[in-house]
Amino acid sequence: MFAPVTTKELYRFFLLELQKLYGLGEATSITDWVFEKMISLKKADIIRNPRLQVPQDAETRIRRCLEALMQHQPVQYVLGEAWFGHMKMKVNEHVLIPRPETEELVEQLVADRKSKLTDPAILDIGTGSGCIPIFIKKHLPAAIVTSIDVSAEALAVARENAELHNAMINLKQMDFLDETTWNDLPLFEIIISNPPYIPAGEARMLSKNVTAFEPHLALFVPDQNPMLFYEKIAAFGKAHLLPNGRIYLETHEDLAKDVASLFVKDYQTVMIKRDMSGKERMVLVTA
Repeated sequence: MFAPVTTKELYRFFLLELQKLYGLGEATSITDWVFEKMISLKKADIIRNPRLQVPQDAETRIRRCLEALMQHQPVQYVLGEAWFGHMKMKVNEHVLIPRPETEELVEQLVADRKSKLTDPAILDIGTGSGCIPIFIKKHLPAAIVTSIDVSAEALAVARENAELHNAMINLKQMDFLDETTWNDLPLFEIIISNPPYIPAGEARMLSKNVTAFEPHLALFVPDQNPMLFYEKIAAFGKAHLLPNGRIYLETHEDLAKDVASLFVKDYQTVMIKRDMSGKERMVLVTA
């Protein structure tokens, strides 16, 4: 049984514990997010009512969140949600947590299409939570968007998110690496993908909150073939991309030039684009 605590005491305790793992800024952001999500208290509420007693059930929820966070579990999985393009997405251990770099890639696609009059057919390879196709559909409502993933569990999350945001997208379970399945797909004007691209040997260099909780199926590729998905996309595009169609790819910063080289021979233009941090993380291709 916990002794009664005030909002200020609980907030301060939570924040101090998190600073054992995170810097002050990140720890504060996580603390604010948890308190607002779990017990509907914003920081302004705590400042106005620092002596407000926290109900026992609310304190229990907060402490359970803290226990999970101190085990390096990402806050997005603890709370079951993440943000992407100002949209709240449901997430769990079956899908990657959406990243800002991916948001930049999709924003680039939308910006390129805004001035076009046609309604493009778009393929998203490896949809995960569905953040990419949902963002596209919300900004290009006339687009026909198809998303594929090998994971039935990931597709279930994507389906929930599509329903949550009232986004009509076609979700299909498919092992894209199996070329015999490609005939099940039509022609597309745009292909977009944030495929697995981290060599398995680099897992030891990543933080525990990534390697212990995020799905390895969506993260890693064999050390001997880190270009696996990009090679398949290049081959698929030759047969399934309409003339002057576009391919938008996210990639490892160390592999961007290698990825680009895969497309030079068979495609009109290939461009490497830097992300907001100045890293070469996007490859843009024109058929």
